[in-house]
Amino acid sequence: MKKILLSTAFALISTVAFAQTAAESTGVNSLMGNAPKTEDFVTEAASSDMFEIASSKLAAERGDAATKAFAQQMIADHTKTTAELKQMVTSGKVKAMIPTAMTSSQQSMIDKLNGLKGNDFNDQYHSDQVSAHKDAVDLFKRYGDGGENAELKSWAATTRPALEHHLMMAQDLDK
Repeated sequence: MKKILLSTAFALISTVAFAQTAAESTGVNSLMGNAPKTEDFVTEAASSDMFEIASSKLAAERGDAATKAFAQQMIADHTKTTAELKQMVTSGKVKAMIPTAMTSSQQSMIDKLNGLKGNDFNDQYHSDQVSAHKDAVDLFKRYGDGGENAELKSWAATTRPALEHHLMMAQDLDK
């Protein structure tokens, strides 16, 4: 009986330890609802902004009227959050590095959008925006609820409602 209890306790402890040390990019933290480490949050938030701005610049050129209006809003809002995040890092309030490029999967999404026109472009852009904003809302919620850095945690919590609004707008476009 003691062996079973000890084995169960060890399994639970090792599962929790793994979840806390797993890289954010594996998705384990998201599945378990764990806050990302500050460096992971900054990297993901910054690369997400880069994707939003780049894809929305394409949409502002190629999209239909509703898509262009949404894209302009995304460019403005994500340029603002990029500046706010960079300011926190450069001031030393947040110890992290801002990435210089988006992730390879985000770049692949941009490359795919580059090859599309008309309704195919609009449909793909709308779908990408829903997916990207679901991820962003989750990321900002988890950091805002349990992040390590108080100032960044507060910023994530106050920024999240705008991201939730972006998600609702993207879902309306994607219908």
